[in-house]
Amino acid sequence: MWFWMYATRIPAIFAAKLKLDPNVPKGELMATLPPRVRWKADNYNHLFEQPTVFYAVALSLAVIGQGGGGNAMLAWVYVGLRVAHSLLQVLWNNISARFGLFTLSAFTLMALTFNAVRLVF
Repeated sequence: MWFWMYATRIPAIFAAKLKLDPNVPKGELMATLPPRVRWKADNYNHLFEQPTVFYAVALSLAVIGQGGGGNAMLAWVYVGLRVAHSLLQVLWNNISARFGLFTLSAFTLMALTFNAVRLVF
């Protein structure tokens, strides 16, 4: 997503002839770019939110030797749902459909987290 974001953002900045003024808030400056360009940056930022919990839970399960079986299945389902969410956001950005995928991934992560807490305590 990082490469895709910059591969679309940098050409859009040049095409729009944006002046990168440090006194203008980033949100204001980037708001002038086309939505299809901004969607990639929005998704990149989203990958530093809920998925960071997933990384911690998945690594914890792996460290305690419980990363296989049902936990591995839940982890791969979560990854698949997040990939689908990312592609949906950057290509189409239908908010209702994104929310559905987000909700499914959130419940999957909750189940994985519950399993980790149960196994640790």
